[in-house]
Amino acid sequence: MSKTGNSYLRRWLTGLILAPLLVIIILFCSEAVFSAVVILFILGGVWEYNHMVFRNGFVKEKIEGLIFAIIIPLFVFFGNNQHLLAVLAFSILLVFILFVLLIKESNFDVLSVAKVIFGIMYIPFLMSYFISLRMMGKGITWIFFVLILAFVGDIVALYVGKYFGKHKLSPLISPGKTVEGLAGLVLGSTIACLIFAYYLLPEISLMQIAILAFAGSIIGQLGDICESAIKRNYGLKDASSLLPGHGGILDRLDCLIFIAPFVYYYRIFVIE
Repeated sequence: MSKTGNSYLRRWLTGLILAPLLVIIILFCSEAVFSAVVILFILGGVWEYNHMVFRNGFVKEKIEGLIFAIIIPLFVFFGNNQHLLAVLAFSILLVFILFVLLIKESNFDVLSVAKVIFGIMYIPFLMSYFISLRMMGKGITWIFFVLILAFVGDIVALYVGKYFGKHKLSPLISPGKTVEGLAGLVLGSTIACLIFAYYLLPEISLMQIAILAFAGSIIGQLGDICESAIKRNYGLKDASSLLPGHGGILDRLDCLIFIAPFVYYYRIFVIE
C-alpha cells in the first residue's frame, strides 16, 4: 500500500475509534462531563500551540496558557457568556501585568505576551462556545449539527480534492487544498445538515439551515487555513502526531474552533 493509502487508512481507523466514544459522551453524559471533555480538548490544543509558538523555554508563558485553558471554559460552565467576556478581559490584563512584574533583564521580548494572549483567545475562548451551545435548548442536537457540518464536508472535500482537485485554493498556506475540494465540502456539508435538520430540527426552516450550513462550511474551511498558517509560519506540517492519520488535536479542532461561535451567534441573533 502506498504512503498516501496508509495515511488514509490510519485516518479512518482513528476516526472509527474516536467517533463512537464522542457520540456516547454527547448523547449519554451530563453537561458537566461534556464540558470536562471539551476542557481536555482545549488543554491538548493549548499544549500543541505552546509547542509550536514557544518551542523550548518560556515555561511561565506555557503554564499561563494551560491555566487559562481550564479557567475560561469553567467560567462558561458555571456562569454565562457575560462571565466569558469578563474572564477573557481579566486574563489579558493578568498576562500583561505578570509579564511586566517579572521582567529581570533589559532585553525582554514583549512578543511573548502577544503569543499567550492570542493563544487564549484562539483556543479556550472560541472553543468554550461548545459548552455554551450544549447548555442551550436542544443542546445535544446542536452539538451534533456542528460536528456534521464540520466533518461530513471534510470527508467529501478529502476525496473530491484527491480525485478532481486541480486548482489550488491557498497554495502559499495549504498547498493540498483545492477549489474543487472546497466546492465538495460546501455541498456535502449543506446536504448533510439539511437532512439532519429535516428530522431533528423541524422547527427551523430549511432555508435558514441551508444558509447556516453554507456559510458555516466556508467559515470552517477558513479556520482550517488559519491553523495551517500558524503551522507553516513555524515550519510544521502537523500540530503534533497524537492522532494517527490526522496529526494533532488542533488539526482536528481547526474548523470547529471557528464553526462553534458562528453557529452559536447565528442561532441567537438570526434563528431565535
